[in-house]
Amino acid sequence: MTAQSNKVELRSSSRAPLPGARRIGPADPNEIIDVTVVVRRRSKAAGTFPHIGGLGKTPLRQRRHLTREEFAATHGALADDLARIRSFATANGLRVKEESIPRRSIVLSGPVSAFSRAFDVELSRFEHPKGTYRGRTGPLKIPTDLADAIEGVFGLDNRPQAQPHFRRGRKTAAGMAPRLAGQTYTPVQVAQAYDFPANLNGAGQCIAILELGGGYNAADLNQFFGNLNIPVPQVAAIPVDGGANAPTGDPNSDDTEVALDIEVAGAVAPGASIAVYFAPNTDQGFLDALTTAIHDSTNKPSVVSISWGGPESQWTEQAMTAFDAACQDAATLGVTVCAAAGDNGSTDGAQDNQLHVDFPASSPAILACGGTVLDATGNQINDEETWNELATGGGATGGGVSQVFPLPSWQQNANVPAAPNNTQGRGVPDVAGDADPNSGYQILVDGQSGVVGGTSAVAPLWAGLIAVMNQQLATAVGYLNPLLYTPAVAATFHDITAGNNGAPLYNAGPGWDACTGLGSPDGTALLAALAGQPAAMTQAAKPQP
Repeated sequence: MTAQSNKVELRSSSRAPLPGARRIGPADPNEIIDVTVVVRRRSKAAGTFPHIGGLGKTPLRQRRHLTREEFAATHGALADDLARIRSFATANGLRVKEESIPRRSIVLSGPVSAFSRAFDVELSRFEHPKGTYRGRTGPLKIPTDLADAIEGVFGLDNRPQAQPHFRRGRKTAAGMAPRLAGQTYTPVQVAQAYDFPANLNGAGQCIAILELGGGYNAADLNQFFGNLNIPVPQVAAIPVDGGANAPTGDPNSDDTEVALDIEVAGAVAPGASIAVYFAPNTDQGFLDALTTAIHDSTNKPSVVSISWGGPESQWTEQAMTAFDAACQDAATLGVTVCAAAGDNGSTDGAQDNQLHVDFPASSPAILACGGTVLDATGNQINDEETWNELATGGGATGGGVSQVFPLPSWQQNANVPAAPNNTQGRGVPDVAGDADPNSGYQILVDGQSGVVGGTSAVAPLWAGLIAVMNQQLATAVGYLNPLLYTPAVAATFHDITAGNNGAPLYNAGPGWDACTGLGSPDGTALLAALAGQPAAMTQAAKPQP
């Protein structure tokens, strides 16, 4: 075993207990656990990995995305780095359970006691209102001779990392304008209101959905899509890190998240296949689900939908860095990653009542999806405003400015306000869509019909639209964010100019704002703009909100 004197701190790996948690004793030293070690890209070791900024500036028709095989050969893990991790594992009484060159990960398995020695960390049991978990405090330590290779270590701490961003329908809030309350929709009707291309169904595409709990029933899907007279899409459940499609039978559980994601995406793009990656709700499970989906050479998703997240302050920097790096990998492959911006307004539900944005939506490599309240009839939008029912406990769209990720070049002209720490940060969200449960989505879960909203619905809505656009363009739109902020493409959005999400600075207004981003989509006009056709010609014949 490497001597402690030959170890250094793993950068950005420090953790603190969950707020409100208390230590109740040491972790079981004999418990067998699995830990994911993430290593550098081979191109990073050579100093040649291209930043996705260059890709973002490239017009869609001129982009060259790598195949998954090309990516593994060019940007996957170095065989030597994996070999050194294997030697480290053997020296510390651990075994290698699996490894992946494209995902740049190697999974080690062994008892808690061996991992504690290997990474010079004390693992404890913590009690928290949400349950007990195995946790750690402070940084991890790794051998000096591995400091150049290891970028993250995940799984020693198994606290719940994220929460689903869905909201159940509530009674109409007092004082809400009647035209903006009480009208609910099927996902097909929402797509119609946003003028999604009616002659496309996403055929030939695969939509990946990440889930950290719950499950779905085939009977629910058959009934739901049958009621809409839509063919049931091909849905596959893919286990990650021991996760599984495990419906609880309780429509108030995470089952609702799973059903919402599948039913919205499937209704918008019924010709696409859907791959649902089930993983434990830990930073390890979340990251492993993401990298498994991105590098899945069997299902080959072209878009990933994420409806889970939490305030940036609840993540380690190493986790956010690894997640963002994985999404940059996705960009080079032409895979778009969509994520819900959160349902708790400008604080993102953090207990300190300060301004926070939700991660992973705050990653600049992700399309962050905010929420509105929608009033529409057919393809006519009568009114649309920022979703905000904080005054009645009904939630509100997340949004704000990242305190971790700097302002990306494509938001330089978006008038993003300063972050709470007075830095210039990435603005959230990028786009929006119907999310208020009072104008929510009619779904079926655990045999019961109900109405559900939340930005959880917006991520799969956009994922479905992207699958449809990929079908028509015969190329993946991939890293979409820089294209959306160009004047010709931004002009296709329904600009939301009314409402806020709880912070005085974050009011909706003309152009981008920290409530609804660029606005809600006009699907047909957006597709035309991305294809290089004059968007004005598409818009002229359709009624304006």
